[in-house]
Amino acid sequence: MTEIKRLRDSIEPWEEIIADLEDAEALLELAEEEGDPSQEAEVRKIIDGVRRRFDKLQLKQLLSEEADPAGAYLTIHSGAGGTEACDWVSMLYRMYTRWIDSHDMKRELLDMQEAEGGIKSVTVEVNGAYAFGYLKAEAGIHRLVRISPFDSSGRRHTSFASVYVSPIVDDEIEVDIRPEDLRVDTYRASGAGGQHVNKTDSAVRMTHIPTGVVVQCQNERSQHKNRATAMKMLKSRLYEVYRQEQEAEQEAKAIEKKGISWGNQIRSYVFQPYTMVKDLRTSVETGNIQAVMDGDIDSFIEAFLRQRAGQE
Repeated sequence: MTEIKRLRDSIEPWEEIIADLEDAEALLELAEEEGDPSQEAEVRKIIDGVRRRFDKLQLKQLLSEEADPAGAYLTIHSGAGGTEACDWVSMLYRMYTRWIDSHDMKRELLDMQEAEGGIKSVTVEVNGAYAFGYLKAEAGIHRLVRISPFDSSGRRHTSFASVYVSPIVDDEIEVDIRPEDLRVDTYRASGAGGQHVNKTDSAVRMTHIPTGVVVQCQNERSQHKNRATAMKMLKSRLYEVYRQEQEAEQEAKAIEKKGISWGNQIRSYVFQPYTMVKDLRTSVETGNIQAVMDGDIDSFIEAFLRQRAGQE
């Protein structure tokens, strides 16, 4: 049923565009026969609507890789910059939750490691059509330049955060994890959640020893549920790692194993001495930094997907 729905959602919007174009053509022919120019506005309105929908559908056609239709795990880690970097993770977390909500996707907070000044790391599960296909454009290092609110001298600071994105793999996709390659640690959850959460070792951390991939989950009161969710997350991350190994020559596809510091950033967000957000891969930029921080990142995602497909 999921596959049928996916196919229907792929076909029906194109059928609706064809039907609207036929309606516009019939309306135009009738107007010409009757010499009635008053129909021009209605025809233009139909065409404009078709053009907007066509552009969105054309972009969706670029999402043709196996895992693109899947949901995604989105993880943000603080990098160089100390307290400033933790605040930067908080800002990015807000930006992505705004984007997710504006696209009618569902999100669930799986893990959050808070720190002085903000968040050290956070993982969110995102469910919605093509969540991974779109969000994979955000994987990489994000650089912030601003006058730090934590610096009493008012100096300008540069800080970094990494964004990791991996698809939620289903049972049809095999990811082999040998028990001897896995280390599982349990610990007490931190933050809100009530006495039970904070007084039992319900949080779970899994480490895949051969690759060094680490995932953790503490959102459930039950260690069993956290363990199951952590295993799903680990399979997701390993799927992405193995896929990248097969495509290692394409640097733009590398989501893991990048230093969270200078030289590896995909996008810069400059608050001072001017306002500018610039994607270093596609050269797309905007001066409306507030809109970007409120989740308006579609132009960056679209440019990345088009560039990747070789259509620019």
